[in-house]
Amino acid sequence: MKKYSLVLIPCLGLILILASLDARNRSDTPPAAGQSKFERIERSIRDCIGWAKTKDFQLLYSIVANDADFLEVHPDGKVVKGFEDFKKAEKFWGSPDFKAIRYEIRDLKIKLSKSGEVAWFFCLLDDINEWKGQPANWENTRWTGILEKREGRWVMVQQHFSFAAKN
Repeated sequence: MKKYSLVLIPCLGLILILASLDARNRSDTPPAAGQSKFERIERSIRDCIGWAKTKDFQLLYSIVANDADFLEVHPDGKVVKGFEDFKKAEKFWGSPDFKAIRYEIRDLKIKLSKSGEVAWFFCLLDDINEWKGQPANWENTRWTGILEKREGRWVMVQQHFSFAAKN
């Protein structure tokens, strides 16, 4: 009987370890492969602001949906509808009077749809810029958005920026 327990106990231990690993992979926590998906989503979110430092319009246009369904809402209430409307801002962003200094994204929360094709996010954003040498910042800005996986890339289809109401 002792022979069997010497073999049986380690085997049971191995089975329990493997079962717990399998259960962990099926939980709400994304597995390692899913983490790289979240990293790709986060990269798209960061590039959606970070492109401005080098004025890399090619990067920007690869991140936003290039169709009529793109939607962007600004803190002042301006609504940008569609990619063609979005591209009109190129004159402003491309101006030598505009200079991106830095940005910081805090408390980024990303959720992925069950299909794995849509993600939505929330964060706080400090977007520090200059216009004609003067500060032109969005600080403590709430930023929410929706990304969709298209042709293997995560693209922004909708984003909303807002400031907290001042009392």
